[in-house]
Amino acid sequence: MARKEFQIFDEFIEKKGLRHTPQRGTILAVFLDTEKHVSADELYKLVRKKDPAIGYTTVYRTMKLLSASGLCGETEFGDGVLRFEHKYGHEHHDHLICIKCGKFTEVTDSGLERIQENMVKSHGFKSLKHKLEIFGICRNC
Repeated sequence: MARKEFQIFDEFIEKKGLRHTPQRGTILAVFLDTEKHVSADELYKLVRKKDPAIGYTTVYRTMKLLSASGLCGETEFGDGVLRFEHKYGHEHHDHLICIKCGKFTEVTDSGLERIQENMVKSHGFKSLKHKLEIFGICRNC
């Protein structure tokens, strides 16, 4: 449990006045081992392999806490399914999402980031977070 993410989550939980539970630790560990955009349902199935006593609601609520702590981000690719992805220690990226097959591509573009930063600055806006999702048709479709 030496990973920085556990320390960040523990500090967040303590600050919120919540309890540290083994279930939350298990859910965090399973999430950190999953390097993909994962729905609560998908994560629940993975967590149940480690601890069958952990319920879906516990997984979902823990993921919302992880999101609030800044350890993960939430995204929805137009299919009504909320997915969680690693945020801490991962480079910011945007998504290209195919509306036919559902495939998505992560893209990183420093030029686009500069445009967004300049836009925020020129409007005197303080940005707290942002995401860009472009929906279209992939080359395979």
